[in-house]
Amino acid sequence: MNVKILGTAAAVLLMAASCGTKSTENEEAMGAETEMSAETTPATISIEKFTDSPTYASSSLKMTKPSGMSVPQAGEVDFAFEVGDYELGAQTEKNGMAANLANSGNGQHIHFIVDNDPYSAHYEPEFKKEMTAGTHYVVAFLSRSYHESVKNANSFVAKKIVVGEAGDDMGVDLEQPTMIYSRPKGEYAGADTENLMLDFFLLNTTLSETGNKVRATINGQEFMITEWAPYIIKGLPKGEATIKLELLDADGNLIPGGFNEVTRTVTLKD
Repeated sequence: MNVKILGTAAAVLLMAASCGTKSTENEEAMGAETEMSAETTPATISIEKFTDSPTYASSSLKMTKPSGMSVPQAGEVDFAFEVGDYELGAQTEKNGMAANLANSGNGQHIHFIVDNDPYSAHYEPEFKKEMTAGTHYVVAFLSRSYHESVKNANSFVAKKIVVGEAGDDMGVDLEQPTMIYSRPKGEYAGADTENLMLDFFLLNTTLSETGNKVRATINGQEFMITEWAPYIIKGLPKGEATIKLELLDADGNLIPGGFNEVTRTVTLKD
């Protein structure tokens, strides 16, 4: 009887060991499968409308220098602005998602853009800017400390300036529907890579479901924007990211204008 009991116990132990081995093999296989799936599945990119900012509806910006539409010669040009109901250098109040965005430690500023190139940030109302000879298009607008543009009828300046001799007009008419690229820009690292602000400035147009729209193509994934607002890009993988913006009419055609189609590359780091 003792022999039978021992034999039965040995069989049970053998079966348990076998089951344990199979279970481990299955878990390892499932783990490998999951790992392969994670490697082959592309990142899911999304954009979300951002609504957490103070509005600054009465803030204003006015250019006082240069006073005219021409500058005698190329070189350093003095620019000066009058800023109304807005404090340059102050930190913008951060509500909700705003606390998770890349933020300038120097505070609120002016985004100064020449010919739709990447902006320079200015924390004082007067500064010098190197300008080459030719025809240029200057667009400047107030920016919150986390780089969101202030969007109202008086928060911006859009001006054509001829430096020295006039040059190519770049197919731009600032009196017609025009889109100016703002964010994202440059490099992002650490937590700042998780939420990137997508922002642009519009002149002489609005957006709607049945009217003009902005098509944003982010790493090849398309999003149709029908409301002029800032958006938060989520889910971008580390490395280089490509953002293309196009200002389209109600039929989906690109609206004529030298700045209405633009592509930028930004870098996301650990």
